[in-house]
Amino acid sequence: MDKIEIYTDGACSGNPGPGGWGAILIYKGVEKELSGYESHTTNNRMELTGPIKALEALKRPCEIVIYTDSAYVCKAFTDNWIKKWQKNNWQTSKKTPVENQDLWMRLMELLDAHSVSWVKVKGHSDNEKNNRCDSLARAAIKTGVL
Repeated sequence: MDKIEIYTDGACSGNPGPGGWGAILIYKGVEKELSGYESHTTNNRMELTGPIKALEALKRPCEIVIYTDSAYVCKAFTDNWIKKWQKNNWQTSKKTPVENQDLWMRLMELLDAHSVSWVKVKGHSDNEKNNRCDSLARAAIKTGVL
C-alpha cells in the first residue's frame, strides 16, 4: 500500500461566515496542495472538509497519516467519539444530534478504503505544513469573497 501524509486545516471569517480549507498531500516527497471556499459555513465544517477533499483526491487505497490542528476532528477518532456517535444513532452523550453529520458520514465512507491514523498538531506554531494549510484556507476565503 502506498504511504501518504496529509496535512489539513480549516478557517472561517466569522463563525458562521465565509470559510476555507487547505490540504497538503505528500507522496514520495512530492507535495500537492488543495484548497477551497464556502460562502457560508463554520470553522468545524471547514476542519472536516480538508480531510474529506484530500481523501477524495486519492485514486487507490493507501496507508495514511492525517495531521490536523483540530481537536474536534482528531479526537473523534483517537478518543473513539465517532464509534460512540454511530452506536448511539448519531447522538452525543447528552442525547443531542451530532453536528455536521453529513460531513462525518462522508468522511467515514472515504476512510473505509484506507488505513488511516490521526495526529493532532499544535496550530499556529512551528509546524510548517500546518501553517501552509492555514495560509491556503485563508487565501481561499479572500479569493472567494473578492
